[in-house]
Amino acid sequence: MKLVIGGYYQGKLQVVLREKKDDSFLIFDSVIPCADEIKNISNEKCIIINHFHLWVREQIMNEKNPEEEIKEFIRDNDNCVIISDEIGNGIVPMDKKEREYRERTGRILAEIAKMADEVVRVVCGIEQKIK
Repeated sequence: MKLVIGGYYQGKLQVVLREKKDDSFLIFDSVIPCADEIKNISNEKCIIINHFHLWVREQIMNEKNPEEEIKEFIRDNDNCVIISDEIGNGIVPMDKKEREYRERTGRILAEIAKMADEVVRVVCGIEQKIK
C-alpha cells in the first residue's frame, strides 16, 4: 500500500499515474469503493483513492467512523494507493467541526503511514520518498 500526500494542486495524482501502465488501475475520487464494487475488479488492478481527505470529511460530517472503515479497506486491498491533501498546515479553524476534521484526518493519515509500504510527499510535481 502506498500513501501519497502533499498540498493542494501539487500533482499528486499525476505522480502516481506516471508509474502505472495503461489500464492497470482504477481511480475512485473522494470515495472508498464497497466490497461489491471491488469483487468485480481484477486483482491485477491497483485501486487509487484520490482526494481521500474529502472522503474523511464526509464521513465525519455524517457522524460515521472513517478510522475503522479505512483500516478494513486497506486490510482487504493491500495494493491500493491513497492520495490526500495535507490539511493540517495553516491557520487553525475557529469552527469546532472543522478542527475535528483536520485533527482526525491527521491522525488517520498517521495510522495509514504506519501501515503503508511506501509514503511519498509531492511538492511541485516532484515526489519525495518519506518511507
